[in-house]
Amino acid sequence: SRGLLRATEVGAARRHKMPSKKSSKKEPEKKKAPPAPEKRQDPLFQATPRNFRVGGDIRPTRDLSRFVKWPRYVRLQRQRKILKERLKIPPALQQFKTTLDKNQATELLKLCMKYQPEDKAAKADRLKAIAEGGKKDDKAPHVIKFGLKHVTYLIESKKAKLVCIASDVDPVELVVWLPALCKKMDVPYCIVKDKSRLGTVTRQKTCAAVAFTSVRKEDQHSLDQLKSTFKAMYNDVTRHPWGGGIMGLKTQRKLEKREKALAEELAKRNQV
Repeated sequence: SRGLLRATEVGAARRHKMPSKKSSKKEPEKKKAPPAPEKRQDPLFQATPRNFRVGGDIRPTRDLSRFVKWPRYVRLQRQRKILKERLKIPPALQQFKTTLDKNQATELLKLCMKYQPEDKAAKADRLKAIAEGGKKDDKAPHVIKFGLKHVTYLIESKKAKLVCIASDVDPVELVVWLPALCKKMDVPYCIVKDKSRLGTVTRQKTCAAVAFTSVRKEDQHSLDQLKSTFKAMYNDVTRHPWGGGIMGLKTQRKLEKREKALAEELAKRNQV
């Protein structure tokens, strides 16, 4: 009897159970991803991945120059370079930045090397020959003239045909007035990149300025060409621009933003 009662209760519970709500919408089928292509390993060159954990492979070298505490002289020379870029350079000093290009300098130095002053050995041989009763040559030799005082005298007396000034004379006050003097006396001049190159020509370590007073007939045409070129480049320039004043990247962006904002404000005012 108990079994029958239990069966009737279970049946009644099943009849009174709420039907389950089935969603009418069908779920979209998910797209299956295409199978990844199998990587074929080359039997000759098998991949050997590196392990950079403790006791594993050696790590690749990294540039640590940013983290180096550089010596004081290195820091100073880098700061000096940046400071020279930031500061404004007056025209009298900025003109020494406009030097001859490679081809022009090569042509000029070729001509200079033909008129090098004699070295000690050649001078000793010449004096020995004169002492032994040889004939003394009364004509002045065609030689390039050097030395700041001597070159200045030649310019003032208008004996100099072409003057070459070094760009990196230190202190620059030694030669800063020389271009103005050449312009005034109408002597063609040029600025060469390195004082040591002029030093090689004059058989010295360095040289501030050299001057041509005379050349042989075969070299007169090349000298005239150089004179006309340099006169147009240097003597005929009436006004030299200011130099320097190059700011850092952050400052440049800041100034650009400021200019842009000012331009927008002016445009709005004009509209009103």
